[in-house]
Amino acid sequence: MPPSDHSPWTHTLGRLALALSVALLFGILIGQAWPALAVAALGLLAWHHWRLHGVLRRLAAGKRLPPPRGQGAWNQLDRQLHRSQDDTRTRQRRLVEMLRAYRAAAAALPDAVLVVERNGQRIQWFNEAATPLLGLQYPADSGAPLGDRLRPLPISRWLASGRHAEPLLDVPSPVDPDLRLSLRLIPYSENLWLLVVRDISKLMRLEQMRRDFVANVSHELRTPLTVIHGYLEMLDPEEQPAWAPMLAEMQLQSQRMTQLVEDLLTLSRLEAQEAVSAEAVSMAPMLATLKREAEALSQRRHAISIDDDASVDLLGSPRELHSAFSNLVANAVRYTPTGGRITVRFDGDARGATLSVHDTGYGIPAAHLPRITERFYRVSTSRSRESGGTGLGLAIVKHVLQLHNARLSIESEIGQGSTFSCSFGADRVIARETGHNGGNKGDPVGQS
Repeated sequence: MPPSDHSPWTHTLGRLALALSVALLFGILIGQAWPALAVAALGLLAWHHWRLHGVLRRLAAGKRLPPPRGQGAWNQLDRQLHRSQDDTRTRQRRLVEMLRAYRAAAAALPDAVLVVERNGQRIQWFNEAATPLLGLQYPADSGAPLGDRLRPLPISRWLASGRHAEPLLDVPSPVDPDLRLSLRLIPYSENLWLLVVRDISKLMRLEQMRRDFVANVSHELRTPLTVIHGYLEMLDPEEQPAWAPMLAEMQLQSQRMTQLVEDLLTLSRLEAQEAVSAEAVSMAPMLATLKREAEALSQRRHAISIDDDASVDLLGSPRELHSAFSNLVANAVRYTPTGGRITVRFDGDARGATLSVHDTGYGIPAAHLPRITERFYRVSTSRSRESGGTGLGLAIVKHVLQLHNARLSIESEIGQGSTFSCSFGADRVIARETGHNGGNKGDPVGQS
């Protein structure tokens, strides 16, 4: 204990000893030493209890009195309590100022911000932007179930996903269907979620304009390309041998441009779709078709095998699924060197199904995997052009799988090849009919 802490105690003990000494001396003078000492001790005890009671009363009432100037232990305690109260009030003022600043910042945000209970899914707090975007009113909606207030949005099931909830993109506002919203759930404590809602109407309109532009341009390019391609086929290289290399290159580039336009139109159509049909797609004929297409594209440069170990078929659009699967197989053929191996495997049961395409090609660096499904994204520009790819195949695959509530996963290692897997949930799986070799009513190629 520091020396400064001894002074109040020394002062208090000195006064106590002095009072008891005076009482003892007075008792000796009157011939009642012990009774006088006892009365003095009881008086001192009562005085200390009175001081203790005063301290407790001030603490309970929250009173803030100026500290006394005495030197005793009780005065020192009063000064320490006064200093502690000052520090506490200073911290409280800072916390209140910070809370006001945070509330002002949240209120100024153009995005709606809601604090939601994790278990009860009740609204604890929301900012002003939640009123025009979600129709919430204060204080009527404070403490109300979020799912009831935001119908018909699928909020309850989405919130139940918790930390695994993917952002909801392009959902209509309960206030105005023309308002398009994105919802993102952020866990920031064990009991509370932070729901951030953003108005993306302008972005969606711009995106729609981009889609319309690409679709219109692609459609307009179709006719002149068809004319050019037709005239090129009419030219006979044997009549002008010197033109033969130029005509061959023009035909190649014309075909590549035609394929690019067709892929752009396919992608625009997929982006405009909100749902796909739920037809029974028998996988045995689908796999046989994929093998024929791969062999035709490979020209016997690769070993191609099909492994059908599933006891199920798929529900979906035969045309779209064939488009996705054939793009994966075509990519495997294009980017696998001569002598490589390509394996298409289909596994599945009542819990789900997976179609995977494995090749022994060049492989994809890990840095490129997150962006590999973007439009026109190329790992190697020169290699992609040599192979004849348009850069849209994997984008088409991604959109087809999204329409089927499926997901694409990619595993790749440089020099060891790549595996592209399409995983379908139980809602897209049906039992395979025995005796029909998959029971498909027609060839998927004929429906594409």
